[in-house]
Amino acid sequence: MFDLAPGLGRDEPLRLLALGAHADDIEIGAGGTVMRLLAERPRTEVTWAVLTGNELRDREAAESAQALLKDASGVTIENGRFRDGHLPASLTEVKEWAQARLGAVKPHLVLTTGLFDRHQDHRLTAELAWQTFRGATITEVEIPKWDGDTLRPNAFVRLSDVQAEAKVAHLMSHFPSQQSKGWYDADTFRATLRLRGIEAGCRWAEAFTCRKLAW
Repeated sequence: MFDLAPGLGRDEPLRLLALGAHADDIEIGAGGTVMRLLAERPRTEVTWAVLTGNELRDREAAESAQALLKDASGVTIENGRFRDGHLPASLTEVKEWAQARLGAVKPHLVLTTGLFDRHQDHRLTAELAWQTFRGATITEVEIPKWDGDTLRPNAFVRLSDVQAEAKVAHLMSHFPSQQSKGWYDADTFRATLRLRGIEAGCRWAEAFTCRKLAW
């Protein structure tokens, strides 16, 4: 893994912000990367923010984050509770919420959805990240979906067999509300990891789009 913040010593806390439109976005796109990052940098402080939600999805998001981030040195969970599927219609309110709840985070690394993702909520979330967290390394995750907007990624994080299987198990155990969807199954997640592993020269990997890196 490249050095995310060159001026930051490996023993100093890394501030990670995970910003997803939906409860499972970041787990789908970067669950294995978060596991690996926390294993390698246990002093990482994490802010986990989900923009849309309701009572059920908020509970899934909180329980998933608490399990995934158990090795972090600090965890803050924020739920915007905006309406799923309608984020662009709430742009002003979303920006005001982000400024009020996340403006003080000052992350080194932001994991978020894709700027050119065909899901309107994902696009708005990525735009929000680029508008709000200038100076941070912003990394856009991959989320398989019916729309067929598969990434041409330019960054990969290799995962071990244990990390890959732990990610799939996490997704299948923490989001029961999604398992009636035809695409949401272990085969989808394992196949995506394997395909990206081929491109990364290993067995399993997660893929990302990094539009700008400042060294």
